[in-house]
Amino acid sequence: MALLLLWALLSFGVVFFARDLTWVVAGWPLNYWFCAQGVVLCYLLIVVVYAWRRRHDGADAEPGQVLPSRHRLHRNFGLYVVSLLAFLGLMGWAESQGMSRYWIGGIFLFATFALYASIGIYCRTSDPAEYYVAGRRIPPIYNGMATAADWMSAASFVSLAGGLYLNGFSGSNGQPGGLAYIMGWTGGFCLVGLLIAPRLRRMQLYTVPDFFGVRYGGRWPRWIAAGAAVLCSFTYVVAQIYAVGLITSRLTGVQFEIGILLGLGGVLVCSFLGGMRAVTWTQVAQYVILILAFLIPVSWLAYKQLGNPLAPLVYGQQLPKIAALEKQLGESPSEREVQAIYAQRAAHYGNMLEDVPRTLVLERAAAQARLRQLQAERADPSLVRKAGRDLAALPKDEAAARELWGRARQDNLERAQPLAGMSLHTQVFSGNPDGTPAERESYDTSRLNFLALIFCLMAGTAALPHLLTRYYTTPSVAEARSSVAWSLFFIALLYLAAPALAVLVQFEVMSELVGQSFDKLPTWIAQWAQVDPSLLQVTDVNGDHILQFAELRLGADLVMLATPELGGLPYVVSGLVAAGGLAAALSTADGLLLTMGNALAHDVYFRGVRDKSSPSDPMVRVLLSKFALLMLALAAAYVAAQKPANILALVSASFSLAAAAFFPAMVAGLFWQRTTRRAAVAGMLTGLGVTLWYMLVNVPVLRAWMGWGGSGLWWGIQPISAGVFGLPAGALVVWLVSLLQPEPVPAPEPGL
Repeated sequence: MALLLLWALLSFGVVFFARDLTWVVAGWPLNYWFCAQGVVLCYLLIVVVYAWRRRHDGADAEPGQVLPSRHRLHRNFGLYVVSLLAFLGLMGWAESQGMSRYWIGGIFLFATFALYASIGIYCRTSDPAEYYVAGRRIPPIYNGMATAADWMSAASFVSLAGGLYLNGFSGSNGQPGGLAYIMGWTGGFCLVGLLIAPRLRRMQLYTVPDFFGVRYGGRWPRWIAAGAAVLCSFTYVVAQIYAVGLITSRLTGVQFEIGILLGLGGVLVCSFLGGMRAVTWTQVAQYVILILAFLIPVSWLAYKQLGNPLAPLVYGQQLPKIAALEKQLGESPSEREVQAIYAQRAAHYGNMLEDVPRTLVLERAAAQARLRQLQAERADPSLVRKAGRDLAALPKDEAAARELWGRARQDNLERAQPLAGMSLHTQVFSGNPDGTPAERESYDTSRLNFLALIFCLMAGTAALPHLLTRYYTTPSVAEARSSVAWSLFFIALLYLAAPALAVLVQFEVMSELVGQSFDKLPTWIAQWAQVDPSLLQVTDVNGDHILQFAELRLGADLVMLATPELGGLPYVVSGLVAAGGLAAALSTADGLLLTMGNALAHDVYFRGVRDKSSPSDPMVRVLLSKFALLMLALAAAYVAAQKPANILALVSASFSLAAAAFFPAMVAGLFWQRTTRRAAVAGMLTGLGVTLWYMLVNVPVLRAWMGWGGSGLWWGIQPISAGVFGLPAGALVVWLVSLLQPEPVPAPEPGL
């Protein structure tokens, strides 16, 4: 209890008063250092202390369980690391000898897929215990490493540093984030280690819905849990497959959609053939790749700028320099000129939106006239084709026009702001608590969004099915606790470096790229712009042929992937970073697809629909899980190809869904014996329903289609933190129904 109180104080109390912690300690603003690094170290200490104090509780493995030789595992792991380093050295030598970039990219792609496929084939199994929980034989250190790879998804590897680059400390009212992701995604492991993982491991389960079936009895708790697991995992996996397509297309030059299919093959080989056994050892291999891929570029940037490769220790020196550059750019006449042009464009789109039907007719007529004129003049074919594309790109109807022009207007309004709408990097919440009423309201809303996002990310971490399933694979309950500590340690290696990367990249962009002639911009800018223009745009808005900060758009999903080229590193490092991004996305996608397939086959069919009197063939059981996994993978690939949203937004939404659907009923079921089946069902449906409703009613397209005016936000909370409403609602319903409609504690279901 004391550790939980300490966790709550560190997580919410310090953040609430963060603006007052303005002291500078060893060159660092105390509030920034604490939220970026100090709190992560405290979380790790809490989990380690708890695991050490309870090391003898549940320390024995199951009777008759055959455990692998730790010495042999350590030896094989060491050989793998040495071989990987030798491969990187060989590729570096090949580049120095003139090997082309496309060959390097192709070799990295082929080698990583071949490695993962080999592990999947070697670990193939049809045994349910091996397929679902890896035989419960994974040592804590390797399960921690696998969990870290599973956890450090595309959102952590690809988008986290980019989100910090764009949002700074806390982001804005409309785009909360920043260091909230660091705190939320690490602080949740305290809940996992102290409350949930050891108790679930003690119950000898296969899946998270198993808990609801065993604890509450009946089909409905299990079915609802399985449906919620599929929903939040599907949202999560779409983001991973999107990242796979993005990276693969950059490495090989193929189209984005083809890149998705190539990456999907790598996902399916592991999860389809070997289940949790193959996924675990694949994730161990992937962790080494992704951590090297992240630390090498950030270490190089730190050495280049500060003469010290230990980036997390020294990047604080760049914070005052960035503040000075931000002030300089804010006062620059050229930047203000560009901002004024964006403001004019926003006003133009605003005028178009005043009478959409008339404007659409005029725009289509002007485009048709332009095309006819060029054809009549027999102009250059390229100009004719461009005019044809401009005509085809016009909105098809009024609704599409309103959406497109509204989005363009909002985009230009943001770019018309100082620093192109980016938050000041070290500013603690937007607004001013001592300023005007509007500034005070902005400050309160910003702080509230920051706290709400932390809450949802922490509770979602403690409830995500694919994460909790990882702790079913350890030999004992005590090793499950130890595994949580190892997980947080391996995760912290990246999360302590992510803010450093954001700061170093921002300094590099502001000091090196901004002010350059367009003719001298590096070639990687044009290459990345071809992959996806929404990720990188460079436009000479004011026509002076000099790059202004407001003329450069770097998407959050690009910052990490482009860091090696930004820092002038050899292309082999770019290949390594791309391989690391693939490893992060594939490792998480493996676990998510396995979770969804198992939820449908094991929990819905085998434990719910199938006639319990008929015999069960374990091989059929596993085959059904594999078939469900394949169908869900294809569906996720289709959705990802539509590019529905950025990676961070999709992942954050899945955390809110998981927190609202699972956390209240799970914690109540573990710690309050009076919790009933009706209460669990009602609580899960209420939490999930409130969260989904709040997300949907705040979708701009839906609000425009329904004709809803104004804002649908409650207290200014953004939709990605919808779980802050759904979770309390679900918890309240669980409590009330349990008190008002008591029922006997159900007998446990028959063995799994």
